[in-house]
Amino acid sequence: MLRRLRIENLVLIHEADLSFDPGLNAVTGETGAGKTIFAQAIGLLLGARADASAVGADGAEAYVEAELDVPDGFFDEEELASLAELRPEGEVGLVIARRVFGDGRTRAYAWGRAVAREDVAAAAERLVAMSGQFEQRRLARPAFQLDVLDAFCGAEQVERRREAKLAWRELGAARRRFDELTRDADAVAFRIAELQALVDATDGMGPGDEHELLARRERLRHVAELADAAASAASAIAPEEGEGAAALAAAAERSLAPFERIAPELGASAEELRDASVRLREVGSDLHRFVASLEAEPGALEGVEGRLQEIADLKRRFAASSYEELLELAASGRRELLASASEGDPVEAAARAVTAAEASVNELAAELGASRAANAEALGRAVADELGSLGMGEGEFLVELRECEQSATGVDQVAFLIRPNAGLPFAPIADTASGGELSRIALALAAVAGGETLVFDEIDAGIGGVTAHAVAATLGRLAERAQVLTITHLPQIASVAERHFRVEKIPGDPTHTRIEELDDLLRREELERMLGGQEFIAAVGGGRPTGADDAAQR
Repeated sequence: MLRRLRIENLVLIHEADLSFDPGLNAVTGETGAGKTIFAQAIGLLLGARADASAVGADGAEAYVEAELDVPDGFFDEEELASLAELRPEGEVGLVIARRVFGDGRTRAYAWGRAVAREDVAAAAERLVAMSGQFEQRRLARPAFQLDVLDAFCGAEQVERRREAKLAWRELGAARRRFDELTRDADAVAFRIAELQALVDATDGMGPGDEHELLARRERLRHVAELADAAASAASAIAPEEGEGAAALAAAAERSLAPFERIAPELGASAEELRDASVRLREVGSDLHRFVASLEAEPGALEGVEGRLQEIADLKRRFAASSYEELLELAASGRRELLASASEGDPVEAAARAVTAAEASVNELAAELGASRAANAEALGRAVADELGSLGMGEGEFLVELRECEQSATGVDQVAFLIRPNAGLPFAPIADTASGGELSRIALALAAVAGGETLVFDEIDAGIGGVTAHAVAATLGRLAERAQVLTITHLPQIASVAERHFRVEKIPGDPTHTRIEELDDLLRREELERMLGGQEFIAAVGGGRPTGADDAAQR
C-alpha cells in the first residue's frame, strides 16, 4: 500500500506531502490544473524517463519520494536482492525516491541510498500498478498474467506458489551441492565446516531472541532518563529526607482523626487519606526498587549491543535476510550434518537429494498446472462480464495456457487475449486495446482477482452516464480489498471515494499547482463544480443532482 507521497518542485507543483488510506482515493481538478503531474510523479517511481522539463521554477532539481507497505517475503525475490542488501535493520516497509536534475540527469534512491533506477522500478512495479504506458508494459508481462490467474485460483494456489518457490530453491541448492561434490572434494569439506560453524554459532538461539534483545537495547539506551524520571517521582512521594506526598497524606489524616467523632462526615475523607498514604508509600518503594534495579546493570547495554552485532554478523556471513531465516538455515544445516554423518557416500546422498527435490518440484508444478487449467476459462468469463459492465461489452476475453520451460512457477505460461469485436481474431491485450481500454481491462482483472495499489489515470476516458456509474461501482468493490488511486473528471467516481484530493492551479509569478485533501465542505463544492456548478443546479430547477447529494452526505 502507498502510505505517503512527497513531491517537490516537479513542473508546477512546488511542494506536496500526501497521505493515502486503504480503499478508494480520488484526485480531481480542472482540466489543465496539473493532474498529470501527480501521475508523472508516480510514473517516475515506476521507472519513467525524465528530462529537464520536469524541474520546476523553485529550484535546480525535482524530487519524488514514496513510502510503501510491503507484503511478507517481498524482499526474498531474486530480482530485489540488491535492494534487500540495503534494507535497514528492522525496516518493515520500503522508501523509494527519484531526483531529477536541471540537466535532465536522474538519480534513484532506496531508504536514502543511491540505487539503480531499474531496481527502484522493479520494486515499485510489484507494489503499484498504473494505467497508461505502464499498464501496457505490465499487462504484456507473462509473469503478471500468471500472477493474476493464480490469484483467481484462490488461496490454495497462492500457497502452492509459495511451496513451489521453496521447492525450486531447494532443488537449486541440491544441484549445486551435487556439482560441488562431484567437482571438488575441497568444496565439500568447506561446506561441512561452514555448516558446523553456523550450527555452533546459533546454538542456544531461539525464536524471538533478537526481538527481545532489541527491546532490551531500547530500554537500556534510555536508562538515564528512566532513572531520572523514577527518582524524581520517588523523591516527590517518599524522599530520603523531608516530607513527601506519602508523609503529607498521613499528616492530613492525623489532622482529621481527632474530629471524626465530632464530625462523622470527616471519616470518609480520613479513610481516603489513610489509603492514599499507604498506596503512596508502596508506590515510593516500587520506584526506589526500580531505580536500584537500573543502577544494578552496569555494562548491560554493551553486552546487548555486542550480542545484536554478533547476530548481524551471522546474518551477513550466512546471507540470511532475517533472524528467522538464520534460524531456518541453522536447522537445515543440522539436518544436513546429521544426514552427512549417517549416510555413506556423500555423492550418492547428494544425487538422492536432487532426485527427491526434482520429484517435489514436478509434483507441485503438476498441481499448479491442474488448478490453472481448471480456472482459466472461468477467469476469462469473469473478466468478460466485468468488461461488459465497464462499456466493453462487445469484447471477448480469453485466458490461454501454454507450456514453457520449468521454473519456480511451474511449466505454464499464460497469455491474455481479447477480441474487441465479433469476427476479429483474438490478439494480445497490450497490442489491441487503447489506453482507456487497457485501464478498464486492468480494473476488470483486479475486480475478479484482487490487486495491489492500483493507480488509474485513464479509467474514465471516453465514458459517461451508465458506464461511469458502473466503473464507480467496480472501483468501490475493488477498493474493499485493494488500495485504489484514481485521477478522474467524473463525479460518479469521485463521489464514492473514501479520500478526495483536489489539484488546483494557483496564479502567480510563477504560477504553481497545489494538491490538497478536501474536507466535507470543500468536497461538496468540488463535486458541484464537476457536475456543472451553480449554473447546472439552476438549469435543473435548483435541485441537487443525486450524485452530488449522495457525495455531500459522505
